[in-house]
Amino acid sequence: MRIAIHIPTQQLELFGDDGKLVHRFPVSTGANGAGEENGSFCTPRGRHVIRAKVGAGLPENAVFVKRRPTGEIYTPELGAQFPQRDWILTRILWLSGCESGYNRSGTCDTMRRYIYIHGTPDSLELGKPGSRGCVRMRNADLVALFDMVQAGTEVEIAA
Repeated sequence: MRIAIHIPTQQLELFGDDGKLVHRFPVSTGANGAGEENGSFCTPRGRHVIRAKVGAGLPENAVFVKRRPTGEIYTPELGAQFPQRDWILTRILWLSGCESGYNRSGTCDTMRRYIYIHGTPDSLELGKPGSRGCVRMRNADLVALFDMVQAGTEVEIAA
């Protein structure tokens, strides 16, 4: 399995070991565009791997803060109560860059920037940039993807 994320089309594609397309999902990448620098709130490009999978077995809409479940379940009412919160829901696929000096090490390290593929409130529009650098997905789509990939799966992010 490998994942390709296309920033221009706002799509994530999952390919099988045979190279054939298994599934295509709409996503939302960084509102600030593509970029690798820490603090840019951009989506990093290049070759990555899934460093860790977080949240197996939790219900859809489980809320995470710093990769830990808070015990909350997202609802529109909870969202209205905390409108400025960047909601990380359901599952986390934590990415690590593979290209030293580009998306790994120093001020451009994807993992140290806490860049994830994660769930988002289903009310948020996908198919256009809107995140703080992460790759947002519908919760049901993320659960399906999470169950199909392993830590170490290759992820290519292209602009």
